[in-house]
Amino acid sequence: MKKIAIITRDCAGVNAAIRSVVRTACGYNIEVVGVLKGYDGLVDGKFIPLSRGSVSGIINLGGTFLKTSRSKRFLTDVGQKQAVNNIQEQKIEGIIVIGGNGSLKGAHVLATKYKIPVVGIPATIDNDISGVDLSIGADTAVNVALDAVDKIRDTATSLERIFIVEVMGRESGYIALQVALAGGCEEVLFPEKKFTIEAMCTEIQQGNVKGKSSWIIIVAEGKAKAHDVARIITKKTGFETRVAVLGHIQRGGHPTAVDRILASQLGSYAVKVLRDDQTDLCVSMKNDKFITIPLSVAIQPKRFKVAETYKLIKLLTK
Repeated sequence: MKKIAIITRDCAGVNAAIRSVVRTACGYNIEVVGVLKGYDGLVDGKFIPLSRGSVSGIINLGGTFLKTSRSKRFLTDVGQKQAVNNIQEQKIEGIIVIGGNGSLKGAHVLATKYKIPVVGIPATIDNDISGVDLSIGADTAVNVALDAVDKIRDTATSLERIFIVEVMGRESGYIALQVALAGGCEEVLFPEKKFTIEAMCTEIQQGNVKGKSSWIIIVAEGKAKAHDVARIITKKTGFETRVAVLGHIQRGGHPTAVDRILASQLGSYAVKVLRDDQTDLCVSMKNDKFITIPLSVAIQPKRFKVAETYKLIKLLTK
């Protein structure tokens, strides 16, 4: 294999993965190009050469220096064929895709429909890639949100108020559950579990009778909106509530050591897998060993063991 391309989405640790891919490939005398703005850039033929020097000083940076965007055009046959033409014109022999579920679905299309060698690297704050224990970016997102919750708790305790903290997670409660457990939060609302606002309000009132004066409730954005939850709690309990919507700060920031190390390991391994003429796979780590997962499996909905985590959160905050 003489030439490969890199396509990315954005989250903390992606730049570290790019660096690892490029420098590993250079060690094998493989030419590397980066695709600007994700699959849209692939359709438009926007490639830039990458060398050991061009990825210097990026391991600690969040996001992706290759930029990214959601591509509606790549979802069409016309867009895909244009992308494939660009790949062939550039004489690209393999592609490494760093991203989440949507990015890996695109990788699967290239591998199966157009027979282009592709390997995926899981990078998503929701940690929702099936068969993958930990995706790049997830640890940083949880730590960013947790840092905010720790600061909010100081205010909640001092002013004796209920704080509703909204975190990211449209279809996954991973961030919400991890932050709630690590932050000692009293309640967490997330997509995978049904809840009744009335039961939560009753629990708040009962806790207040026992002397509990402050609460922190984590809400995943896909389950409810923090402002709506706060309004209902105030109406039903009469207690003051405050809202903090963390939003996209969870996607950025300097990657943690966990994410930098994971990105470096998986980036290097992905090049080796591609070089061994393997394709349509997602790389991962399990029990400190490198593994590959078929992309057809990786893009399926991931089932979290949410019941056990939620039960522990409630047990530790009673």
